[in-house]
Amino acid sequence: MKRTGIITIIVIFVTIIALVVFNKVASKKDTTNLFAEVQKGEFEISVISSGELLAENSVDIKAPDIAQGRDIHGADLKIQDLVSEGTVVKKGDYIATLDRTIFDNALKDQRERLATFRINVEMKTLDTAVTLNNLRDEIKNQRHTVEEAAITLRNSKFEPPTTIRQAEIDFDKQQRILEQRERTYLLRRAQAERDLINLNLWLSKVTRMVNDLEDVLAGFVITAPSPGMIIYKKDRRGNKIKAGTSINPFERVVATLPDLTTMLSKIYVSEVEISKVKPGLLVNINVDAFPKKVFTGKVISVANIGEKLPNTDSKVFEVMIKVDGTDPTLRPTMTTGNKVIIKIFKDAVFIPTECLHTGVDGIPFVYTKNRTKQIVFPGDSNEKNIVIEKGLEPGTLIYLGQPENSKKFKLAGKDLLTALN
Repeated sequence: MKRTGIITIIVIFVTIIALVVFNKVASKKDTTNLFAEVQKGEFEISVISSGELLAENSVDIKAPDIAQGRDIHGADLKIQDLVSEGTVVKKGDYIATLDRTIFDNALKDQRERLATFRINVEMKTLDTAVTLNNLRDEIKNQRHTVEEAAITLRNSKFEPPTTIRQAEIDFDKQQRILEQRERTYLLRRAQAERDLINLNLWLSKVTRMVNDLEDVLAGFVITAPSPGMIIYKKDRRGNKIKAGTSINPFERVVATLPDLTTMLSKIYVSEVEISKVKPGLLVNINVDAFPKKVFTGKVISVANIGEKLPNTDSKVFEVMIKVDGTDPTLRPTMTTGNKVIIKIFKDAVFIPTECLHTGVDGIPFVYTKNRTKQIVFPGDSNEKNIVIEKGLEPGTLIYLGQPENSKKFKLAGKDLLTALN
């Protein structure tokens, strides 16, 4: 019986100790959740954005120029076959084949036109030769007729006046016929020469077009201009150009061969934060593919004009970051996490942003654990904390939110109102 009572007392004693410890832990937890301590130390302001890697320098692999110096217009270039992205190639290795259908049909039509023009030129040349030869014969015969009429006129000088007059009329008539046939010959020859010139111009034009199409088609099998690794080009919408894609005939880029020794990280910063980002700022870079590695870089350019990305409403600005050093593991299109260091304070006093309150009069303040409503002079902030330039000392406990009996808190720090104004 005594033993049972002792066990009961022990159980009660242990339970009481457990409750005391639990209450202390709970009380400490509540205090931790309710208050924050004013910190002093390094304070960093940064802009964080995801991005992707790309090579600073690259060689574009282009389709043949179908427009420059040629009479080929309005034709789309479509990729029929393209090697896989990431393929390592040597100079002269096969890269892609373009769809020949439209250009093969155009070449067939132009070759048929060329054959027709050649036949037309030959026929026109022959017809002109025959026609002019006949006209020359007629002129020659007419000259003989004029000579005969002249002889008749000379022999009629002893004849009656009527016969002489008839001979004169006949001579004038034959002379006019000769002049008329000579003019006809000159006109026919000039017309024939003009027609041949036009036909030969069209023949030259069609010949040039056939040659251009043959030259273009010869370039539809594309090879590597230099050694490297194939990276697919993206169009203006951000979609990769691949087999089956039509490419811009003015840009003509099928793929790229990047220089992997110098890499960039391209990010987009919102219009709210872009004013903070300047060329020369340091950047800490993480690459999703290598989570244990940390890279550094510098901002080298900030876009002056914003743009809207697909599926977004707000404007963003393109920022280019140059990655320091060379790492053979880095590849274009890898996803990056970028922290642009805007400013670092070595010994700043700072608090969580949610601790700072602003009254209807616009005066900033915090609630301290010693039940004061402390006016403060805030400074720069980051995504979590804000610098307090005046009004708080490190180690002070302040409320994370507004306490229930905040109206009873005593106002402190009135001397800072002049600085705030």
